[in-house]
Amino acid sequence: MNLDYLWENWRHVLDLTGEHLELTGIALAVALVFALPLGILVATVRPLSLPIMLTLGVIYTIPSLAFLAFLIPSLHLGKRPAIVVLAAYAQLALVRNIAAALRGVDPATIEAATGSGMTWRQVFWRVRLPLALPVLIAGLRIAVVTIIGLATITAWINAGGLGSLLFDGISRDYPSQILAGTVAIVALSLAIDFLLRLAERLTPAARAQRSTSGA
Repeated sequence: MNLDYLWENWRHVLDLTGEHLELTGIALAVALVFALPLGILVATVRPLSLPIMLTLGVIYTIPSLAFLAFLIPSLHLGKRPAIVVLAAYAQLALVRNIAAALRGVDPATIEAATGSGMTWRQVFWRVRLPLALPVLIAGLRIAVVTIIGLATITAWINAGGLGSLLFDGISRDYPSQILAGTVAIVALSLAIDFLLRLAERLTPAARAQRSTSGA
């Protein structure tokens, strides 16, 4: 196998990369709409933690192709069922890390902020969330890389993206096209992972922690 297909069709691969990023971004946005309140709920209402996490764990264990096939009769082919499936699979990582990040904030810091006269909302947005941001971004990084990988499968239902290179290459017995799709997906995952790791290190809480450790 060689990279002839990638060199000769790099514009097409770039277009598919854009489609893959768009699908990933929409799925992540939809996932966060549900994961943020669920994560806050898990972090603050302990009795609900186990049933919520068990439910999300069950959803995560559903085979992706079976999940997609189940949604096709109601949502048809294309991006809509793909977004639903990708957002659902991202819930476990997002909710778990949101809850862990919020629980990891020093209770003494929260108590001091409350004692200074801040409301619960002010404590959350001005104290708790900024301090939890490094762990939140770490969870986001895991979820995004997971979505990028799973979005490859959604090309099976005509959702677009880099997965179409793999499916087309398999159907045509074209190893160079399969390799091009594989390289592009891996490169995209590594690039996004690097950028989010950088963002994680640049948060004020992470910089303050490094300064304290250095001191």
